[in-house]
Amino acid sequence: DILDLSKIEAGRLTLEAVPFRLGELVANLTSLVEHRAREKGVALVCDLPDELAGRAFQGDPLRLEQILLNLIGNALKFTDRGSITLRCRVAEEAEAATVLRWEVTDTGIGISPPDLAKLFSAFTQADDSMTRRYGGTGLGLAISKRLVELMGGSIGVDSEPGQGSTFWFTVRLAAGANPADSEPEGVTHAQ
Repeated sequence: DILDLSKIEAGRLTLEAVPFRLGELVANLTSLVEHRAREKGVALVCDLPDELAGRAFQGDPLRLEQILLNLIGNALKFTDRGSITLRCRVAEEAEAATVLRWEVTDTGIGISPPDLAKLFSAFTQADDSMTRRYGGTGLGLAISKRLVELMGGSIGVDSEPGQGSTFWFTVRLAAGANPADSEPEGVTHAQ
């Protein structure tokens, strides 16, 4: 985390521009975290419409996954019962790019209004007792914020103590080529 933050601060972090499908990214992501949710008895729900799951985009899937892993990891850390929902929707559609809005909603402990303002600062957690009780460096949200901004988006949170939280962010992604569109002419598939 410290290395990532240092690279971002120095302007040395460059984003990839590779084709990927949202459905594959989300499937990989859930395979990484579903066992932790199961161990805690927390339901993990993915709300990704089929038409989005099959779409190809151009961007940095590893950094997008890093943001999502951080948000879901935090939700798991602060949720002892109930559910965590990962949701993705199109916020804006244009010819050159699509803006996606991601949300990670949990039924965890929530965050007080005074603590919300400092959440995305480096080495900061909601309060000092959080570090003692839950661990962590306080870097994940700061890195996520900077990555989201590099992807042309913004990040925020809506929360109420005892009622859970919804961390949301937007990213701007170019359309990617569908594999069928990029095959050489004359290639046919057996049915």
